[in-house]
This record gives sequence, structure tokens and C-alpha cells, in this order.
Amino acid sequence: MSSTSLPWLAILLWAANVIVDSAGQLAFKAAAINDADASGLARWTRMAQHPWLWLGISCYVFEFVLWLAFLSLVPLSQGVLMGSINIVAIMLAGRWIFNERLTRMRVIGILLVSLGVAIVGLPS
Repeated sequence: MSSTSLPWLAILLWAANVIVDSAGQLAFKAAAINDADASGLARWTRMAQHPWLWLGISCYVFEFVLWLAFLSLVPLSQGVLMGSINIVAIMLAGRWIFNERLTRMRVIGILLVSLGVAIVGLPS
């Protein structure tokens, strides 16, 4: 790996990881709110039968493989920091899909995380 830039494969794996991880989180959220009217064991049983839950689990398995491949190409310290952008993607997707609220502090957090990831991803 060049010390000045990330290999294209690492960038591709990183982007795929962000997409798949975000999809998994969104699927888990969809499964969790789908049966909000049930409670206790009945809720968990219905949730376990919901396709969204299994899509989320599948995404996490695939994301695990992508993450290992990504980490094989970049230093751990850089990879973990770049992986933080998942937080931003999930927060924005939660706003868009589930109409969740973005407070001023969350927007500031999004900006700071994005800035940090951009700095870590810059050529050294």
C-alpha cells in the first residue's frame, strides 16, 4: 500500500461496508418497530419471524467479511476511524426513512465525525 493514498480496493471495501452496515441497522430498526404493539416474549417471537430481522442479520454477516477484507488493506487505527462514518450514514438514513429527529447536537456530531473521517482518509 502506498503511504500517500488508499488502494482503490480498500476504498471500494470501505464504501461497501458503510452501505451494508447501514442497511443492517435500518433492517433491525424496521424489525423492531414493526411489532411495537406486542410486548414480552410475544414481541420477540414475532420479531424473530420478521424478514427485516433476518435481512439485518444477513447484512451483518456480509459486513463482517467486508470489514475483515478492508482491515487487511489498511492499518487498524485508520480503518477503525474511517469506519466511524457508518454513524453518520445511519443517522441520516434514520432521518430519511424513519423521520427521526436530528437535533443541533447530532448535526454537530455528524459534522465532526465527517471531518475526522476526511482527515484520516487524506493522503499522509
